[in-house]
Amino acid sequence: MIKVSDNAKQKVVNLMTEEGFDASKDFVRVGVKSGGCSGLSYELKFDDNAAEDDKVFEDNSVRIIVDKKSFLYLVGTTLEYSGGLNGKGFVFNNPNAQRTCGCGESFSL
Repeated sequence: MIKVSDNAKQKVVNLMTEEGFDASKDFVRVGVKSGGCSGLSYELKFDDNAAEDDKVFEDNSVRIIVDKKSFLYLVGTTLEYSGGLNGKGFVFNNPNAQRTCGCGESFSL
């Protein structure tokens, strides 16, 4: 399961609305792909359709979908949002990551 912090929820709902998605029925698609400084990087986008083999979760009133392959890397992850002076944006707090890069957008196991 993937958890969503309160700050991330507020930002997700605002961004979904701005982009024409409905947070009450559409999804945040979270995934992992090869690349980045540490070998794997996170993907985050909005989607209005879940594929048959997607894992579907809901936490903090945010509907999340993860493809089957990415799910193994993301179990227990919390999606957070930091909008302070550094303007960091969305942050994945992944307990499975053994190493992360300075930008926080890639990791390795």
